[in-house]
Order: sequence, then structure tokens, then C-alpha cells
Amino acid sequence: MEKDQLDGLIALKLVARNRSFTKAADELNISAAAISKIISNLENKMGVTLITRTTRSVSLSQAGVIFLEQAGPAIDQIIIAQENIRNFGSKPTGTLKLNMPGVFYPYYLVNIVDSFLKKHPNIIVDIYSDDSATDIFEKGFDAGVRVDDIIAKDLVAYKLFGPVKFVAAASPKYLKNNGTPKHPKDLLNHNCIRHRFGISSGIYDKWEFAEKKKEFTVGVSGNLILNTSETIRHAALNHSGIIYTEIGNIKEDIRKGKLKVLFEKYITQSEGYYLYYPHRTHISSALRAFIDHIKEFKI
Repeated sequence: MEKDQLDGLIALKLVARNRSFTKAADELNISAAAISKIISNLENKMGVTLITRTTRSVSLSQAGVIFLEQAGPAIDQIIIAQENIRNFGSKPTGTLKLNMPGVFYPYYLVNIVDSFLKKHPNIIVDIYSDDSATDIFEKGFDAGVRVDDIIAKDLVAYKLFGPVKFVAAASPKYLKNNGTPKHPKDLLNHNCIRHRFGISSGIYDKWEFAEKKKEFTVGVSGNLILNTSETIRHAALNHSGIIYTEIGNIKEDIRKGKLKVLFEKYITQSEGYYLYYPHRTHISSALRAFIDHIKEFKI
């Protein structure tokens, strides 16, 4: 295979994935005009139109769809192999910007990051704790950590651990003063501390439970709204009301008897926490090293 044909195959895959010449060109560090010419040359050699171009959109033609269904996996392997060999023998450097919920670093990641930095002294890890469900890549982050159900399907996601339980909990003093609810629907008669995910995001006031493998929600209300898992935990410890949180956030409080889990027969769970990042031909050497490092651990 000639080099320009190989370049054309990689360009075709990236344009199809991004639905954009500009975004694909950015990944290859060339101009949109250059990538358009590369694909035109490939189409001329193959004798078919692979990309349908309009002023508003870019999409695969029927021939392009059929071709990538058969050749796409092989092209992906070529892209990955190129990146691996490019990084072979070089020391990872640079700043790795990660976005994750506030609960995640102190409870799950602190030891992994510590060992990673000792192994890679030329890398700076910049972690921003954020419970909101926003587009972190528009803000310049390399990767993020979230539970599975809020990660877009077009991103690469590596499972860190799971499943993860989400529970309602309160302090013994709150329950003594206000009574212990027996069923999630009893939350309607209690002060529930709600979670706001970001300044412009909605309030999480439909708490999720499961009964006989069927999930259901309960709309809750209360006089206190907070925007981080840690502040919500402290409010519960201060007997302010009932909270709903990932169980790891209050594991030690449960063990010490400071908080009590409610509705154990109705607990729901997600598949787990995932490290996620965009589909890209080139990911930074720092992110590649972090992915390889984190695979060595069981969280």
C-alpha cells in the first residue's frame, strides 16, 4: 500500500468519526483543505465517493459506510500502533488535567496519583474537583472521571471499578428527633438535603431506588441545597437532614456509627466509575502513561 493511500484511510476514519474536516484536520495537525485533498485522492484511486459533502454537513456515502464497516477496525489498529510507536522510548512529560467528582480523589485516587508522580517525575497532575455534569473538554481537560450513566457514548471510557451503590443516609440524632423512614416514599415527610450539579445545572431532587429489580424515583424537598458531596456529608453529620450519596463518600461515617444507611432493601447502583476521554488519534504522553499506570491497580 502506498503512503498516500494509508494517509487517506486514516483521514477518512477521522472525518467519519468527527463528522467534520476541521476537527479531523486538528487531530492530524494539518489544514482542513489538506485533509479534503487527501480524501479526494483516495476517492479517485478507489473510483467511488466516500464522503458526502454539503455546506452544512459531512457524512459517509453508502460506499463509505460499507467500506468502513469492513476496514474500520483495521484502520483503528493502525492509528493506535502509530501512537504507541511514537511514544516508545520517550519519557512522558507535561501537565495532565483531570476533572472528577469531589469525593473521588481523597477516597479512591490519592494513592494511585502519588505512585504515578513518583514513577513519572516530569509530569504535573492538575486535578479539578467538580460534581457538575458539563463538557469538560471544552474547558481544556484531558480526561475525567464520572459514573457510567452520564458519560456520552462517543467517548472512550475505561472502567475503574464498580458497581457503585447510591444510598440515602442520616445521622442517628436526626432519626431520633424526626423518626426513621421505612420506605423511600416516606422521604416526602422529611427534610432532604439536595445536590446541585453546577451553577447552571438542575437540582438533583429525584432520588433513585430499586424494588424487585425495578427502579423508581422519589421526588424530595428540603431547606438546604449544596453543590459538593463533601458539604452534603458534613450537613448530614450536623443532623441537618437526610442525604443521598455514593456510599464511598460516607463509608467511614457508617463504620463509626455517625451515619446510618436507610432503605437497604431499596438500594440502587450504577455500573461504576469510569475514566473517560475523547476519541483522538493523538493523546498526550502524560494521559497515555496515566492510563497504563491506573490499569495496574484495583481500586
